[in-house]
Amino acid sequence: MSPDLKFEVVPAAGISPTLLDAIYALCQRAYGEDLRALFATFQDITHLPGFLDGVLVAHAMWVTHWLQPGNAPPLRTAYVEMVATEPRFQRRGFATAVMRHLADAISAYDLGALSPAETSVYARLGWVFWRGPLFIRADQQLIPTPDEQVMILRLPQTPPLDLDQPLSAEWREGELW
Repeated sequence: MSPDLKFEVVPAAGISPTLLDAIYALCQRAYGEDLRALFATFQDITHLPGFLDGVLVAHAMWVTHWLQPGNAPPLRTAYVEMVATEPRFQRRGFATAVMRHLADAISAYDLGALSPAETSVYARLGWVFWRGPLFIRADQQLIPTPDEQVMILRLPQTPPLDLDQPLSAEWREGELW
C-alpha cells in the first residue's frame, strides 16, 4: 500500500506547542512510555510529522550528530530518532513512507544513521549495519560501546566508507547512540 501522507519538515524552533504535544502523545502511544525527558536531551532537532487527512499518524526526527569513521574527518550526520506510527495505523506502510521522505529531506548531510529497535523497514530502504566497533568520544578518549548497533544510509555526499573500521560519535546527554 502506498499511503497518501502529507509531510512537513519542521525545525524545533518553528514547531507549534500543539503539534509538539501531539508528537509527544503519538510517540508515547507507539513506544508505550513517556519519552518527554528523552526528547529534552536532543539538540538541533528537525521533526518530520506525517499527516493523513490532517491527522498526525506518523513521525520521525533527526538531530545533527558528528560520526567519525576511523581516523577520517567527522561526518555531519542526520541521526534519526523517534520513528513512530500511531498504533492503529501500523502495518500500513506509514513508517516506510516517513523514512523515504526523510531520506530526501536529509540529502544535504554527509550521512544518515540510526540505532534500530526493529531493522526490517530500514534494511528494505537501503540502510546497512556498521560492522566495525563503535565508540563514543568523550574527554579526548574513545569509550567502547559493544552492545550498540548502528545502521547508516549513504547519501549523495557520503564519501567512500569501510564499514568494518571503527566508528565513533561525540558524547551526548541521554542516549549515546
